Amino acid sequence: MSHTPYTGVFPALTTPFTESLDIDHQQLANDVRRLESAGVDGLVPVGTTGESATLTHDEHVAVIETVVEAATDVPVIAGAGSNATHEALDLAGRAADAGADGLLLISPYYNNPEPAGMEEHFRTIADGVDLPQIVYNVPSRTGRSMAIETVRSLASHENVVGYKAASGDTNRISEIIEYTRAENFAVLSGDDAMTVPLCSIGASGCISVGANVVPERLTAMVHAALDGDFDTARTLHHELGELFRLLFVETNPIPVVAAMAYCGYAPERVRSPLSTLSDEHRPALESALESLEQPQEISQ
Repeated sequence: MSHTPYTGVFPALTTPFTESLDIDHQQLANDVRRLESAGVDGLVPVGTTGESATLTHDEHVAVIETVVEAATDVPVIAGAGSNATHEALDLAGRAADAGADGLLLISPYYNNPEPAGMEEHFRTIADGVDLPQIVYNVPSRTGRSMAIETVRSLASHENVVGYKAASGDTNRISEIIEYTRAENFAVLSGDDAMTVPLCSIGASGCISVGANVVPERLTAMVHAALDGDFDTARTLHHELGELFRLLFVETNPIPVVAAMAYCGYAPERVRSPLSTLSDEHRPALESALESLEQPQEISQ
């Protein structure tokens, strides 16, 4: 299989916070080093998993700067989306100035643009900022699914190099892979549980929540699939299946932050209006992590 520039596992980083809920830049740098040493293929700060919605723009840029400084040998693909085109363009430019190697751009949320407006939004950013850009379809967060023809058209732009698929619609994703096969274009799963199935039809990897917790296993799973070793990929997929489900039992990133605390990586802190993981779901998450030999007490 020929690989696109963005191939493999790209953890969607959480944003760690201090007790006063300021950004913990030291912990963030530690997370970057831990994940890079585990063999991930890139890093994605300030996306949904990084609670970008509750960061100021200055905090957003400061997170990117910390990740860029701490990463030594993998690309940093910075979240830079907004539902206002001028704001997304400004964030994209500031991410580029902060040293990001690429951009992840969520489709405009809440204002629900028609396909023509959505395409113009992405083209404005692609024309204005000379970095590789991945467009991101997650209708459960934005309220509208990106039209297949919009993605197909955007793939012809030299700066639009990929599509993060988090719609849960395998037929739609398959069509996008079919239509963009002639382009140097990455289709990346935005859902860990769908990564192996999507790699089997031509996806090039994943932007992963679970890789924050089990990066070695995710990397082994994805690269086995990309190399055509689906016996290994399937085995790892099923070993990780329960964890994949539990990481979305409440709104992302609530469960993954709890899982990282359980593994001793960072305290369990999120910004309001998110809450910490409910007692109802803790035993199952602990059990799943124990079965993966990740045992420590969840700290709150």
